[in-house]
Amino acid sequence: MEPQLLHAVTDSVATVVIHHPAKRNAMTAAMWRALPPLLDTLAADPGVRALVLTGEGETFCAGADISTLRGSSQEAQGLAVRAEEALAAFPKPTVAAVRGHCVGGGSQLAAACDLRFAEEGALFGVTPAKLGIVYPVSSTRRLVSLVGPATTKYLLFSGELIDAGRALRTGLVDEVLPAGELDKRVAEFTRILVSRSQLTQAAAKEFADGRTDRDAHWAGQAGGSGDTAEGVGAFLERRQPRFTWTTSG
Repeated sequence: MEPQLLHAVTDSVATVVIHHPAKRNAMTAAMWRALPPLLDTLAADPGVRALVLTGEGETFCAGADISTLRGSSQEAQGLAVRAEEALAAFPKPTVAAVRGHCVGGGSQLAAACDLRFAEEGALFGVTPAKLGIVYPVSSTRRLVSLVGPATTKYLLFSGELIDAGRALRTGLVDEVLPAGELDKRVAEFTRILVSRSQLTQAAAKEFADGRTDRDAHWAGQAGGSGDTAEGVGAFLERRQPRFTWTTSG
């Protein structure tokens, strides 16, 4: 099978799989280009309420497939940044499910997700210093927001890999699971996500990402959505709520 991004939607969760096992799921130029339009399609699908990004087999993503990036380093970097920004802007909750190596461009993609769950044995690295590349400012700031300036400098200055335990301690990942438990935990957690209010999630995502000009918008959405009344009613009636607000609404 050619290197590509596979995807499927099951029980309101879209799963995007980085598929290039011959090169530890390194992203080709075509794969970088394919990710933004794929995300646009999934974002517009009312049946999608959360997204999981993962890699084929036992590796998340080993970075960019340099052999497919024939242009300048700036052009190659631009492809990665556009894909990263598209993932960060996805309007519904996103989770990176990480096994094995999550390095270079793979770390960019994982950092652009809202949450990162990793299996024990996963390794993380940001490696431009090994190639003499200036890491993009947007990617650097996103990394700082996750792990702080000191750990960002450690990763970028050295290009060294860190294990899942250290990634958890620094805030690069949110949960570390024993071998064989990652898929089960991600499925369990995304079931929780799809049962919650998309209104709450969408507003929280914008606020947490630093947007400060949409208070009135979200107040209006909350007032007209019916989600609050449904949530309170369900709580008092001891039943599961049936939230109806969607990101297209």
